[in-house]
Amino acid sequence: MTDVDLDEKDPDHDLEKGKGQDHGKGHDHGHGHVDVNDPNRPRYGLKQRLHHFTWAWFTTTMSAGGLSLLIFAQPFQFPGLRQIGLAVYIINLVIFAILNACLIGRFIIHTGDLSKSLTHPREGFFVPTYFLSIATLITSTQRYAIPDNDINLVWAIKTAYWGYVAITLMLAIGQFSYVFSAHSFGLHTMMPTWILPIFPVMLSGTIASIIAETQPAIDALPIIVAGLTCQGLGISVAFMMYAHMIGRLMQAGLPNREHRPGLYMNVGPPAFTATAVIGMANGLPDDFDMMVAGISAKPLIQVWALVTGIFLWALALWWFGVATIAVIRSPPKYFHLGWWAMVFPNTGWILSTIAIGKALNSNGVLYAATGMSVVLLIMFFFVGYHLVRAVMIQDIMYPGRDEDVNDH
Repeated sequence: MTDVDLDEKDPDHDLEKGKGQDHGKGHDHGHGHVDVNDPNRPRYGLKQRLHHFTWAWFTTTMSAGGLSLLIFAQPFQFPGLRQIGLAVYIINLVIFAILNACLIGRFIIHTGDLSKSLTHPREGFFVPTYFLSIATLITSTQRYAIPDNDINLVWAIKTAYWGYVAITLMLAIGQFSYVFSAHSFGLHTMMPTWILPIFPVMLSGTIASIIAETQPAIDALPIIVAGLTCQGLGISVAFMMYAHMIGRLMQAGLPNREHRPGLYMNVGPPAFTATAVIGMANGLPDDFDMMVAGISAKPLIQVWALVTGIFLWALALWWFGVATIAVIRSPPKYFHLGWWAMVFPNTGWILSTIAIGKALNSNGVLYAATGMSVVLLIMFFFVGYHLVRAVMIQDIMYPGRDEDVNDH
């Protein structure tokens, strides 16, 4: 998951020539002699291709789930838009079920793949995308499937939230502890995928910002406190990772063209944190009676959240610009599931733009967010088209072309 990258400072180092691939740590099974980029390379059946069905596939449901949330959050609604969002939510549920079936099929057919996938130095970093998909399903379920004042379903969402917090906290601690002890990565190999293990627990804050306002006051405040705690943990670890990311870029240059879309992952932490802090501040119970210097703290917290959100929004903008210029300068030639990084993190950035626009009561900001949403929708279909095409022509789910090898 180092996404071991080719520096543009070393133009002769081109892994896309089919050389230098580390199949020893992947699943080569005697195919190492095949040029994986040769259009006349051998074609394989479903059983062999399932061997290369990786955790990174859940970047698809992450992105579709984020899109359903973005549709719901649009500031300027038109008749039928919510129904479109509901359709996206249902389709995402179906896709999530299919991906689960494929992954289980891989682990059943190819014994030993489960442990290899969890411990692999590249694929293992994509395991958190499974839990990120669950986060979008929880929030989308709240938006589209939970009727107002349905006590039983509100209780179910609360239970799902606390279970999610516990599991993702253990994931964040456990996976990083394993990586620290089992792998050794050079700074020049740093890629944004290293942030992924902290991402699921960080999104606990985003979930809290959406469900807190629907919960009874006695439950809302603990949810918000837990969400703020997890969001703070996530953005703090992300800041530490950013220091390494900047050092890697300064020392070794931009990644190989095939991995540059992954730079958009850096947009996610500040963007989702901005969305979460504003949403949690607005979700404080009406009877929240904390006082500061004799003044109700709720309006002060909301102002603080807005200022923090704008601060973090600017950081997301900077990373978006860096990633965009990098991709435009050297666009990827072959499809990889990492292309979904051009969708999901940017969804968080647009959601934060909408939250800021509403807090400022600025139609200009909201119209800008609408335009950003249209661009993201186009990108969603662009990546989706290339995903389907890559599956059909066996550009992915093929030996040497997926996240189960250290290099593409």
